[in-house]
Amino acid sequence: MPAAGHTILSRTEIIMLDTPETFFKMETSSLENDIKVAIIEDRREIRDGLSAMINFTDGFSCVGSYRSMEEALHQIDRAQPDVVLSDIGLPGMDGIEGVKILKEKYPSLTILMLSVYDDNERIFDALCAGATGYLLKKTPPAQLMDSLRDAMNGGSPMSPEIARKVVTLFRDFRPPERVDYDLTPHELRLLKLLVEGHSYKTAALELNVTVNTISFHLKSIYEKLQVHSKSEAVAKALQHRLVK
Repeated sequence: MPAAGHTILSRTEIIMLDTPETFFKMETSSLENDIKVAIIEDRREIRDGLSAMINFTDGFSCVGSYRSMEEALHQIDRAQPDVVLSDIGLPGMDGIEGVKILKEKYPSLTILMLSVYDDNERIFDALCAGATGYLLKKTPPAQLMDSLRDAMNGGSPMSPEIARKVVTLFRDFRPPERVDYDLTPHELRLLKLLVEGHSYKTAALELNVTVNTISFHLKSIYEKLQVHSKSEAVAKALQHRLVK
């Protein structure tokens, strides 16, 4: 905690400090509670632009910047990000295949796709692979930063165009002939809210229950669907048309 009469400096003020030693101490102190973001993007100008935007937004820091999925898989353990922004069209291993491996190695890692592609197949495959959200590269900077916050708060951010396509996929997808997961009406209502992108907190407000109650019902939903995360539950709900 800062001493009375003092505040933690912003990044702009940090840059203006006189000595490297003071800079390092203040930079470390101010970044302790930041949302740590890693970027996987092969185009350097986009990678550097995203890194600069993240580092100069209060509450965020870019802890890793990788030009390929192979490089990310080799180095990301040292960075320990909270959330990853990943392109799909990468040289070598593509982003969707990489997401599968990242989620297997780090199940709690939040991954957002940031892509120029808006076709149904890539969207569906990315979400099924374990991506929490899907954003287009034309997303405005402020909205992108809000999406990172939303993802860390339990949301599943998507660009408006992507959200519409997900709804279409959900409506048109043919389910298996027999699907019976024995979900209760309350669990189905909660699952529908997750599909619509609600976080635990907003779902609790919508259903007029506590966040602890949401967590309790989610545990039951995960067990019945045989999944381990919210993104997997959403993907299965879409695949089997479990909610209307």
